Amino acid sequence: MAASPDGNTSNRKVEHIRICLTEDVQAHGIGAGLDEWRFVHQALPEIDLAQLDLSQQLFGKTITAPLLISSMTGGAEWGARINRTLAQATQKWGLAMGVGSQRAAVENPDLRYSYAIREIAPNVPLLANLGAVQLNYGYGVEQCLVAVQMLEADALILHLNALQEAVQPSGNVNFKGLLTRIAEVCEKLACHNIPVVVKEVGNGISAEVAQRLIAAGVAGLDVGGSGGTSWSQVESFRVKREVEQRAASAFANWGIPTAQSILWARQAANDAPTQVTIIGSGGIRNGVDIAKTIGLGADVAGMALPFLKAAEQGLEAVNDLIEQTLRELRIAMFCIGAASIQALQDTPHLIRV
Repeated sequence: MAASPDGNTSNRKVEHIRICLTEDVQAHGIGAGLDEWRFVHQALPEIDLAQLDLSQQLFGKTITAPLLISSMTGGAEWGARINRTLAQATQKWGLAMGVGSQRAAVENPDLRYSYAIREIAPNVPLLANLGAVQLNYGYGVEQCLVAVQMLEADALILHLNALQEAVQPSGNVNFKGLLTRIAEVCEKLACHNIPVVVKEVGNGISAEVAQRLIAAGVAGLDVGGSGGTSWSQVESFRVKREVEQRAASAFANWGIPTAQSILWARQAANDAPTQVTIIGSGGIRNGVDIAKTIGLGADVAGMALPFLKAAEQGLEAVNDLIEQTLRELRIAMFCIGAASIQALQDTPHLIRV
């Protein structure tokens, strides 16, 4: 197994948290594309707001609303505190949660405690997470199973972060033949009843890539589109040489807007012989954004940075954010006459403007 490229994955985790909390890491010059879509208000919705059903199925479990607290952190004490706080809120509200890359804990078992949240969140879907590119650097099914087992996860995320790896110091940039390795992991983890989700980290999944991944056997796609956190921006704050900083910053507007990526992923999923879960993430900031995400074809919406900032303030702030977000989602559904998530997915009242 290859060693950490910069010698200390755990320290890098802390650095990423600090940068995301203190620096401007938003994508610039490109949005999530959700502003191009508007709901047509229905003055006579013909439903009872009090009877709305936000529940959804995700990897064999029922969640109370189509919201995933997306993969963020772990591998350090700071990350452990954040994960525990988010897990408490996830359990309280009956949502779903992913963790940040578990590579640090695969390499160093002493860090596995920072991902050990199943006791805190015993009833909700939890998603383990590893970088897909690590399959080209000595990782295989064994490491994937370690990640799943340490979290007692319901699914495994393999994240794609080609741009981030290209701009960060000593990044892992050998993506050659990776699709074949992903297909092998999907096949072998299916024997353990572990679905595999492939996630982009902020630059979107194209129609072609969605089709290829589904053909490779993935059970889900998290589009991770542009408009939210830009990991090239994050890495621009880490690199020391000005030439590298400028190069990383040049990609602040790189990627596929989340809305477009959802449309492409949904079309590819509709053409698939088996069910494929679509997670819409990237610049999702409130309940109206979630409603648009579901209306465009996602099954679940993912939010990360707002929850990272709330978790740093404490559990009450996370609970308040969830309450507000779900209230916004319910009101948006009410005002277009969508009484369920299925009705929201099928709504004729979302138009491009």
